[in-house]
Amino acid sequence: MAELRAKFWQNLPLEELNEAEWEALCDGCGLCCLVKLEDEDTERIYFTRLVCSLLDEASCRCSDYKNRHQKMPDCRAITLQSLKEIEWLPPSCAYRLREQGNPLYWWHPLVSGNRDSVHSAGISTRGWTISEQGIKEEDFEDFLVANPFDSNSPE
Repeated sequence: MAELRAKFWQNLPLEELNEAEWEALCDGCGLCCLVKLEDEDTERIYFTRLVCSLLDEASCRCSDYKNRHQKMPDCRAITLQSLKEIEWLPPSCAYRLREQGNPLYWWHPLVSGNRDSVHSAGISTRGWTISEQGIKEEDFEDFLVANPFDSNSPE
């Protein structure tokens, strides 16, 4: 596995990151794993408090990251290309921040040195979401929430 270069998140553009560095950019917030509903007429995205059944709600990390695309066909990989296409990533997402040339926030584990700082800062899905497992798709609308990124904006 490739090594993490010193302060790669500050010094390198996304295009130059190796696989390990790319993966390390994920802050573990779990926000990209929220179940989203799209209005077919307007293409507007609505967020729910439901999360993918593969998300470990305590760590806010995928419980089967390696096989997630086979188990969850709707799972979108965050790549250089998809960053340009995915509108629903939170503004606090490290991939989005770095794509825009912005620094990571103080609570990002790479900056803080603490994997739990994203949770203690209140940025993650920990504590306010539930798994979609066992919930009928026609009932997803019952779990709609206001845009979760509004209340999670960093200081």
